[in-house]
Amino acid sequence: MHVIATAGHVDHGKSALLRALTGMEPDRWAEERRRGMTLDLGFVWTRLPGAGDVAFVDVPGHERLVGNMLAGVGPVPAVLFVVAADQGWQPQSEEHLAVLDALGVRHAVLAVSRCDLADPDAAREEARARIAESSLGDVDCVAVSPVTGAGLDGLRTALVRLAGELPAPDPAADVRLWVDRAFTVRGRGTVVTGTLAAGTVRVGDHLHLARGGRPLRVRGLESLKEPRQEVGAVARVAVNLTGPGAGDLRRGDALLTPDRWLTTDVVDVRLRGDHAGDLPRTLMLHAGSAAVPVTVRPLGEDSARLRLATPLPLRVADAALLRDPGRHRIPAGLTVLDVRPPRLTRRGAAAARAKELESVPDAGDGAAELRRRGLVRRPELLAMGVRPPGPPVAGEWLADPAHWSGLRRRLREAVEDHAVRHPLEPGMPLEAARHALGLPDRALVEALAAAEPGLRQAGGRLHGGRARPTLPTGAQAAVEAVRAELARSPFRAPEAERLEQLGLSPKLLAAAESAGALLRIGEGIVLLPGADQRAAAVLARLEQPFTASQARRALDTTRRVVIPLLELLDRQGRTVRVADALRRCRAADPPEAQDPPHAR
Repeated sequence: MHVIATAGHVDHGKSALLRALTGMEPDRWAEERRRGMTLDLGFVWTRLPGAGDVAFVDVPGHERLVGNMLAGVGPVPAVLFVVAADQGWQPQSEEHLAVLDALGVRHAVLAVSRCDLADPDAAREEARARIAESSLGDVDCVAVSPVTGAGLDGLRTALVRLAGELPAPDPAADVRLWVDRAFTVRGRGTVVTGTLAAGTVRVGDHLHLARGGRPLRVRGLESLKEPRQEVGAVARVAVNLTGPGAGDLRRGDALLTPDRWLTTDVVDVRLRGDHAGDLPRTLMLHAGSAAVPVTVRPLGEDSARLRLATPLPLRVADAALLRDPGRHRIPAGLTVLDVRPPRLTRRGAAAARAKELESVPDAGDGAAELRRRGLVRRPELLAMGVRPPGPPVAGEWLADPAHWSGLRRRLREAVEDHAVRHPLEPGMPLEAARHALGLPDRALVEALAAAEPGLRQAGGRLHGGRARPTLPTGAQAAVEAVRAELARSPFRAPEAERLEQLGLSPKLLAAAESAGALLRIGEGIVLLPGADQRAAAVLARLEQPFTASQARRALDTTRRVVIPLLELLDRQGRTVRVADALRRCRAADPPEAQDPPHAR
């Protein structure tokens, strides 16, 4: 399906032209038909060979109804611009063109209507000249008469060409359905309509209401009055919704794919039109079908910060416009550059921000955005409307390369400083490192440590590459006493009472291990460094496989020591279990029974 909005001065025959094209009545209200003037949005459609279904959003042309016109035009990619041959270019022709130009609409057909009442040439020339200066550029033009039918076939041909020029929508994109009508149907509940510009909506889907984030379930779908199980963009769609607050929906609301959008009440924008310094302080922002009062803070000549009275689901590169309702003017169109802008608190911050925004492209710059933020989660960057510039460094986290390099350096320094200030602790806890660097996720610390050659992780702690810590004098003497005892009986680990007698607390034992003086094989169980290798050599001389009891006797130790020692050797790959109570040494495996090298 293709969706096209009308545009043009009041009473130039927009609705009459749609009646002739579609055979349907676009004016929904009796008051509209009585007065012969469109007051609100109308919706009709037809099928054109070569284009398929084409839906039209008919908009009012009166100057007091521009707000309604904007609600219909905002989400629509193309326009049927109507100028009457007998009246030519008029004030609302100019204002509607200003709206389209401000929104950056690039696809249109010009219909010079009522050509049965006057020669269309003069109106055609002036309209094409004015339109050519806007974002629409050079457009096809057809002279038509809804009364006589003259030119209607040519208009259909032009519309087919227009449909073929429209960019293909992304059916897998995140849904943002701007509501242009909301009403209640007896027996079905709340129904909203809108132009689905991207994505796909299915019966049973849950969509979040941008205003408040409430989840609503899609109970039913219609497109062009036909029930559907799913509707893909671009399409006119009616959505039957159920859920808390569904009855409160109104024009200007937006229905969103859950967890894919950010709402914002502060945006930095690039302006097209009046200079930022010439804008009134308060204007109306029109985005999609929404109209929200905003406060304007100029940054540079063509950039400004807008503070919205109501948060909206906006993304980088969104097009919108500013309207001055009191003066009936469109002073500027705009492109959203940042939906999470930095605070401006220092003197000169606005000018510095303007300079920064000068280099930001309309479509956004993932690398620049990441450079400014340092760290950001990938889904958040996507929700801003910015394409991630590279793969994550940890989980969903993206990092600016320079910032990441600085974090690596800071982590190394923090670990080394911790070792100096806490010599008795066996490394810096990961959580302490996270706090030291001000990081939001421990996974980032682990990724930094893995990327830093001078650091290693063990037991939830980080160890640096500096010289091993020095034990206090009293502790050194106690450790030397233990080492002397173990030198006489290498696998007779001192009992807990003996360690307590020597004043060796668990913290001092951990420090002794960090200093390379002892090897901890279990809680309160220490041997000399290298005892694990020596034990493996002794056990390799046993008949294989062997029991824990046989290992205990061969090592001349106790069960208290041999069990954690064997478990350590298992973890090191020096021994392997072959049954519940049996082990064998790896070196004792026959060649054909050993694991292949790549599996070790």
